[in-house]
Amino acid sequence: MSSTTQDLAKDTKLRTPQPGTPNRDLSWQVAANLFTSFRYAWAGVSYAFQTQRNFRIHLVVGIAAIILGITLELSRVEIAIIGLTIGAVLTMELLNTAIESVVDLTVRQTYHELAKIAKDCAAGAVLISAFAAIVVACSLLLPPLMERLPSFL
Repeated sequence: MSSTTQDLAKDTKLRTPQPGTPNRDLSWQVAANLFTSFRYAWAGVSYAFQTQRNFRIHLVVGIAAIILGITLELSRVEIAIIGLTIGAVLTMELLNTAIESVVDLTVRQTYHELAKIAKDCAAGAVLISAFAAIVVACSLLLPPLMERLPSFL
């Protein structure tokens, strides 16, 4: 074993996973099978749900939008568009979390202007996708909601 491989082996033995997270000592390697790949992906989604308040907010609002769309009897295509938009926002949140984690790993506790730019741009991508989702939801949900509102009052 080369010294680099020995160092990696020692490093992976020293790291202990946080409670509730899967042991990913060899996560730098290609996953052995498709199931392992899906398990790693689910671990990322689970991490974001557990640690990122905005991910949870976007998820709850997205579920509410889908339920409202079904209640208002939107077409399957309209609900699919809302679903795709929700998926885009959640995807942006996951990417934002990944970028922030890598930046934090790289700069640790020090300030660096490029780290700030990377994190701000990733957060900006989430913001733009969330605004787009609001526009889509309003354009698809408000008209039927306004039609039914007088009957509720």
